[in-house]
Amino acid sequence: MEYHHISAECLTIDRVREILEKHLPLALSDDARQRIDRCREYLDRKMENHERPIYGITTGFGSLCNISVGRDELAQLQKNLVMSHACGTGERVPSDIVRLILLLKIQSLSYGHSGVQLATVERLVDFFNCGVLPVIYQQGSLGASGDLAPLAHMSLPLLGLGEVEYEGRVRPAAEVLAAKGWQPIELRSKEGLALLNGTQFMSAYGVWSLLEAQRLSAWADRIGALSLDAFDGRIEPFCDAVHLVRPHAGQLATARAFRTLLEGSELIAREKQHVQDPYSFRCIPQVHGATKDTIAYVGSVLETEINSATDNPTVFPDEDTVVSAGNFHGQPIALAMDFLAIALAELGNISERRTYKLISGSRGLPSFLVAKPGLNSGFMIPQYTAASIVSQSKGLCMPASVDSIPSSQGQEDHVSMGSNAATKLARVVLNTRRVLAIELLNAAQALEFRRPARTSDVLERLVADYRREVPFVDEDRVLYPLIEASIRFIESRS
Repeated sequence: MEYHHISAECLTIDRVREILEKHLPLALSDDARQRIDRCREYLDRKMENHERPIYGITTGFGSLCNISVGRDELAQLQKNLVMSHACGTGERVPSDIVRLILLLKIQSLSYGHSGVQLATVERLVDFFNCGVLPVIYQQGSLGASGDLAPLAHMSLPLLGLGEVEYEGRVRPAAEVLAAKGWQPIELRSKEGLALLNGTQFMSAYGVWSLLEAQRLSAWADRIGALSLDAFDGRIEPFCDAVHLVRPHAGQLATARAFRTLLEGSELIAREKQHVQDPYSFRCIPQVHGATKDTIAYVGSVLETEINSATDNPTVFPDEDTVVSAGNFHGQPIALAMDFLAIALAELGNISERRTYKLISGSRGLPSFLVAKPGLNSGFMIPQYTAASIVSQSKGLCMPASVDSIPSSQGQEDHVSMGSNAATKLARVVLNTRRVLAIELLNAAQALEFRRPARTSDVLERLVADYRREVPFVDEDRVLYPLIEASIRFIESRS
């Protein structure tokens, strides 16, 4: 069986995709085990010979950092931290993202700067490999001091507390641990803090959204190309010369993708009666391209984040020091996720405008893409649906990272709100998928009114696959199942 070995080597976004898609189990490398053990042993020695308080290890947390805790209470201190901070609420985090949270927490702890026991990290690996997924809630994190509430919910099952989803249903963690023959972990000093401090909730949402954004960017090009051909659009705005004099990488890539997608199309090659197309068609390279550039930038930020130690305090055995600092602060990825939400919302925004043009009754297409408009409303209302979704996405693009509400009696006086940026971004991802699916529904419908002329072989194959799941509409029928089928079509294909 192929495993992914947790190590100090860079965990790339592409590798994360592979782990998820292939359902690869995890294993700690020998080097990771040695680093984890070495840091734990160093911390134990440090505490034996250190008389000054160490934040979160021999003291309380947050504004309670000046209250020392006795040596015989250090384990209870860490358990209390996990229990008291499990204050999440709202919707559950989807299972795919919980798996990502586990993966990213294991990666972060493996660097040997957190002071956790090897047994704690191994149990997180067990959870991932066996599909024991802690029940985590979407609301509760401020995106600084780490994702405290959601990561506390991730950590409860380690102690035999809280709930997990296992084999398709939610069960008490203690029940599943017993069935597996796993004893609850007895936390040692610093461990609760290492588990709860960190950006893995934000990062998991960000990575999931980035992976989906890459897919949706490719789909936006395919669907946009189909719409352009069905609308009898012009290919000249996609020529290399135009984009070489404004050489943004994403713009060039988009123009070249469209020329490839439309190569051999009878429709795109025929003589046009109109001099130019509306912006939603003519400016596709500029708009889709800017989103591609944003995806690339956000990918670089998230890749740095998921290869980092983000808890506090940070333990440095080689330097013989324990530093209380702020690597848990989510600002770097909060800004990036707000940016990605805007870029994805714009893919939806321009998509809805193309849908509007397709149903407008221009360029020889019937009004609302139905043979007998009037008696039939045709595709009038799917555009309403797309417009509604686009409007909601615009509201979700208010950046969360510009807000901060002080907490912990002012000790934690600036926070990133990155968790809100992350969960809003995920909603924009789903919204954009829906809007593109509605454009695909309209573009495929419009193409039929251009027959017998054909689009490119690539797009004809796409439409043929689509037609196996979504039929042509010749007269009014209930449309919402077709919209859902169109969404599933995009969702299920790379």
